Amino acid sequence: MILDSIGNTPLIEIKSISDSERNVRVYAKAEFLNLSGSVKDRAAKAMVLDGIKSGKLTKDKIILDATSGNTGIAYAMLGSILGYKVLLCMPSNVTSERKKIMKAYGAEIIETNALEGIDGAYNEARHLAEENPDMYFYPDQYSNEANWKAHYYTTAEEIWNQTKHRITHFVCGTGTSGTFTGCTRKLKELKPDICSFIMCPDSIFHGIEGVKHTSAISKGSFFDESLADGTIEISTETAYKMTEQLAKKDGLFVGISSGANVAAAAKIVGFAPSDSVIVTVLCDSGCRYFSSPVFKNL
Repeated sequence: MILDSIGNTPLIEIKSISDSERNVRVYAKAEFLNLSGSVKDRAAKAMVLDGIKSGKLTKDKIILDATSGNTGIAYAMLGSILGYKVLLCMPSNVTSERKKIMKAYGAEIIETNALEGIDGAYNEARHLAEENPDMYFYPDQYSNEANWKAHYYTTAEEIWNQTKHRITHFVCGTGTSGTFTGCTRKLKELKPDICSFIMCPDSIFHGIEGVKHTSAISKGSFFDESLADGTIEISTETAYKMTEQLAKKDGLFVGISSGANVAAAAKIVGFAPSDSVIVTVLCDSGCRYFSSPVFKNL
């Protein structure tokens, strides 16, 4: 089945920031190579299949959720494959590329007030679901346990095996926190002394799309900050610069959150002991950000 192609992405060394003299290696999970082009394919697949298995998602229901882009694209792709209508609520300032991809898959979009951010989209989706429970399947990616479990059972296991159990540090940003929570929980079970860091924007108002400042993550979500050994703050400008560097020096044309994750990994290189193996995540492709400021000089 085509959905079986989701996951088992390559682990790529980021040689431009690895330190060969001290044997400190940085690797990144190439999640932009998933079926619809992002790390969110894993969670969306898990939530939709869980909905079908539980009987909550039937053929007469519409898949409904709030999204800042990538999960919405994954839902739209899954709806196309499995034969479900998809309705997505998102802030109006989401990049035009992402909106067009969702529509290309056949999804419908409700745009919410950009000033309210993802919270405005979330409130709209929840309102629609509460008003019409028989019409919609509302997985709610921000509180759905299948979200983080997708990474616990797949992404983390792949990282563990691909590093041949040598991973010492893990770092990534948090949106729903599914990737961070699932990977960290599993990796620390496999090797308790692994250090796990949250890549956090240096301001609650930032331009790293798809990522939330930890203070802005819903307290009702599954986010567990106690899993983190620390946070590494990254400015929007630093994320933009690293995104450009990854394309020009490493041949990796990825999105802004990927640049931020690698920038955080680069900071870990500065204090990690010799023989460390640092792993982060390349969340999606740069093709979704041509209209964003990061590529304004192209």
